Amino acid sequence: MSTKQLFDGEDRKILKTGYTREHPIFVVGLGICSALAVSNKVENAIAMGVGVTFVLIATAVIISSLRSLIPQRARIITYMIAIASFVIIVQKFLDAFTPAISEALGPYVALIITNCIIMGRAEAFYVTRSVRHSVIDAVGNGIGYSYTLIAIAAIREVLGFGTLLGFQVTPDGWEKWVVMSMAPGAFFLLGTAIWISRAITERSSGEEEGE
Repeated sequence: MSTKQLFDGEDRKILKTGYTREHPIFVVGLGICSALAVSNKVENAIAMGVGVTFVLIATAVIISSLRSLIPQRARIITYMIAIASFVIIVQKFLDAFTPAISEALGPYVALIITNCIIMGRAEAFYVTRSVRHSVIDAVGNGIGYSYTLIAIAAIREVLGFGTLLGFQVTPDGWEKWVVMSMAPGAFFLLGTAIWISRAITERSSGEEEGE
């Protein structure tokens, strides 16, 4: 069986939609609080991106597998229990292997439990679709969320701290942009990124309609 047969057109469409047309931050507007809070350094952004992606995938497997057994009125609490269980795994892993990053992320790892990206995908997709498609959707959304955090964090870390992944990349006389290490810098960069993303999306949509 070829790779193309294993990953068909619908699979590719679901994956791409997760980080383009239904980008969790740029389009849907979810997960913005954590994106602003932990995007001051690349290592923090990577840890949060990987953590959220893991929880998305694990939740997709559980919810889509049990979708026929979950009562309508118990769906939200079921999502919360599943998400909380996987967040605890992420928290314990960070505490054990990367204590410095765990301390830097602080309470934001625990707040993955209430991350609207995961709750939203569970309700809108996982509870009605197959495990295969749910996992692909989770990967797509995880990619969208992660690359956004990492891109913003790279700019903020270089400008605000003069480093990238802890290594100095600016000249010795570099005047650090303190604002970039603070909340206003995060707001500015994220707002600019959303504006550029939506401008590109609107332009692409206009070109498709004109064809």
